[in-house]
Amino acid sequence: MNKLKNIIVKKYGGATVATPEKIKGIAKSLLRELSAGHTLVVVVSAMGKTTNSLIELAAQISARPNQREMDMLLSVGERISMSLLSMSIQDLGKQAISLTGSQAGILTNSDHENAQIIDLRPFRVVNELEKNKIIVLAGFQGVDPHTKEITTLGRGGSDTTAVAVAAGLKANQCEILKDVPSVFSADPKKIKSAKMISELTYEQMMDMTFWGAKVLHYRSVELAAVKGVNLYIGPSEGTHARQGTHARQGTHIRSYTQPREFKVIHEKMKNKMETALVLSINTIQTVFKITMTSKKIHDDYIKLKDLFKKNEIIFPQILAVDTDDSKNILYITAPEEMLSMIKKIPKTKELKIEEGISTICLTCTGVPTFETQSQISKILGDLKISPLKIQMSALSVVLFVDRTQLDKAVAGLHDLITER
Repeated sequence: MNKLKNIIVKKYGGATVATPEKIKGIAKSLLRELSAGHTLVVVVSAMGKTTNSLIELAAQISARPNQREMDMLLSVGERISMSLLSMSIQDLGKQAISLTGSQAGILTNSDHENAQIIDLRPFRVVNELEKNKIIVLAGFQGVDPHTKEITTLGRGGSDTTAVAVAAGLKANQCEILKDVPSVFSADPKKIKSAKMISELTYEQMMDMTFWGAKVLHYRSVELAAVKGVNLYIGPSEGTHARQGTHARQGTHIRSYTQPREFKVIHEKMKNKMETALVLSINTIQTVFKITMTSKKIHDDYIKLKDLFKKNEIIFPQILAVDTDDSKNILYITAPEEMLSMIKKIPKTKELKIEEGISTICLTCTGVPTFETQSQISKILGDLKISPLKIQMSALSVVLFVDRTQLDKAVAGLHDLITER
């Protein structure tokens, strides 16, 4: 490890490796990085919509696919990408080797389809880097060290792979490269006035991704914060250009302990003290409301976990919980394929599942003030939108709304940040 310098971990999302032409373009850009003196580890997602296609294929075979077999199936997607990119680099005359998650020493727990990384032993990676090779890793996957079973890390798991490897190798930076130029203040496909955000803290990015921002998986941001990994999110095209010290287009994510880096935020805040600004608006389109009738919330948690396990469904992301003496209500979300399976669970007297709810999260530069909350309520009132539920955190205001009102609410609320 001591011999290795200037390590950059680069993760390419599915859209950036969707075609052979795009893969060849990435290979050429990596060679330019190599000539600039960087040691490269590349993490790839499956090509385009390959994962979705594999899930659909499994659904044609089984209404309730076994989770262990799903991991065996889904891990194929990233292996295709890694081998093709490695071949392309080799055809350009440079050394490269593709490695699976298990070959790279990514060790996980035993939770199929949603495993967590418990350790990293990148001995093979280091050995191959010392031979001046570009390492191309399959993202999204690892291995249970006890059973030797292949596991996958859940949707967005390639981000977590990249951050874990960057932490383990003490990389200078982890770059998440996509088909968009940066993080935006809202989904630019839906809000034409959405603004690019050049600088964010781990805390802000974690809040945004937990509540629906699709640029990163929130688990990867949490890991980056814990391990102190410098994160950069930017476009895949042209990211090789590093001329002098000029910052590239994209979003840098670091800690509050690096205040000099956050010029945009600090310039806005220089004449204020505790007034927080709205940074971004993110949404979760599909939220399920699960009502259970045990008097103890712990009993309902256990029942729900057992029910999902019986139906080969990963445990969902819990967004909020309401409880009283007669019932417990859980608001949950999950990947679309898992929500489809949850919908098929029969309703009983003890279990009711309702749809039609979405969330809107307004992430701020700091604690949302009364002024911010008042502005939000006025905009919603003018739009004749009544939230089903409102909850606060140290960085955000979260609104639970009827799904039919989601787009109108986001368009109106985005006015709070159009002046950034």
